[in-house]
Amino acid sequence: MSAGTEPVSADNEAGSEAGDEISTEVGAKTVARSGGRVGLAILVGSALGYAVVIFTRRLVTSTDYAVFMTFWGLVFGLGSALSPLEQELSRQSALARARGAKIGADGVSALVTGIVSVAVVAAVPLLPAVNDRLFRGHYWLAPIVLAAGIAFAVQFAVRGLLIGNDQVGAYSWLIVVEAAVRPLLILLAVLAAVDGLVTLGIAVAVGSFVWIFFVRPARGHLDPALPGDPPRAVVPRMLLLFVSSALTAAVITGYPAMVSLIVPPGDEAKLGDLFGALAVARVPLLLFSAVQALAVPVVVRLSQTEAGLRKLRRLLAVGTVGAVALAALGGLIGLVIGPWVVKLLLGGDPVSGWAVAGLVWSSVLIAVVQLLAAVLVARVKPRQVLLVWAVVAVISAVVLALWPGDAVTKAVIGLAVAPSVGLLVAVVAVAKSDPRDNSPRPSG
Repeated sequence: MSAGTEPVSADNEAGSEAGDEISTEVGAKTVARSGGRVGLAILVGSALGYAVVIFTRRLVTSTDYAVFMTFWGLVFGLGSALSPLEQELSRQSALARARGAKIGADGVSALVTGIVSVAVVAAVPLLPAVNDRLFRGHYWLAPIVLAAGIAFAVQFAVRGLLIGNDQVGAYSWLIVVEAAVRPLLILLAVLAAVDGLVTLGIAVAVGSFVWIFFVRPARGHLDPALPGDPPRAVVPRMLLLFVSSALTAAVITGYPAMVSLIVPPGDEAKLGDLFGALAVARVPLLLFSAVQALAVPVVVRLSQTEAGLRKLRRLLAVGTVGAVALAALGGLIGLVIGPWVVKLLLGGDPVSGWAVAGLVWSSVLIAVVQLLAAVLVARVKPRQVLLVWAVVAVISAVVLALWPGDAVTKAVIGLAVAPSVGLLVAVVAVAKSDPRDNSPRPSG
């Protein structure tokens, strides 16, 4: 009797199942250690980013701060739109590493698609009419946005190669150094008495080029000569992911621009204070950042075994329910002390407690939707990812356009309702999806 047809004893089945469980537990401990390092790096990087947002509020007038936050939102909105590039290359890296190989031509196709896409979108603010609407006389902020966007494409590719190959140290340092460069350059500009929004913009953009110092270890995991998925398969998939991620950015970093475009003018002063409160309310996103960064390669690895798949399902179920409870708790805290915290950090006129509560609720739910979308990315379901974020962005836009009340009410309700519906859509999409390229191997 051949090995392929030899019956498997109950002892062998039990031994294989126990081996899967042990492997899963070891993997969980490794993930926890990696998540701790990445989480610390993201916390430090985000804190440095918040330092820039708060510090610049003290440097410029309210009008200029509104322009700066528009610029900030565009730069990091482009970065958010490019984040699928990191997820895709981390997915490819995890699969290639499992085969003992490198990423091939499909990795290059994904990067080129990202560079071309961001260049096209970032060139739009160069148009005089658009530029004046966004930057109000500070034209040269637009070329800075273009340069930073292209640099971000390469940076996310480098990050994906690093994290997908478990180079957590280099990945973490890249995050920290990128964020540290910005406040350092701004501080040097202040000490040198060099002011102006263009100076601040250059300081922000320089951080996007830090990947230059980390490209060497990442490059070793890429061999363009190796065959991979053809461009006709990679390009449409990446474009779908970029569009869905751009929709994500529209309700996160780019939300102030979205509000300004849709809501009738007249409440600019109140919206300025609200946008500051929105930046503070985004703190809950930090709690999920490390998990999201590791989500794609972890889903790929856990999906290799039946035991891993069961563990993944449990993690997703418990995590989603817990996050909704956390959103409710965060909203309550925002209602009680939110206005005081915003006033302490940013100054300006106070924002109402109910507004801060709505912003915190939306921030936590958006973070959960991002995590579930990363699971869909790992399962190669770009259309479902697009659907999830299209629902969130469209509902938010509709509320901004049609909801009665002033601009602040529209903005808060739009952010609270849209991710609540989007979470339901994401949960259904994940529940109906099955691993495709990373199907579990049978036990035994």
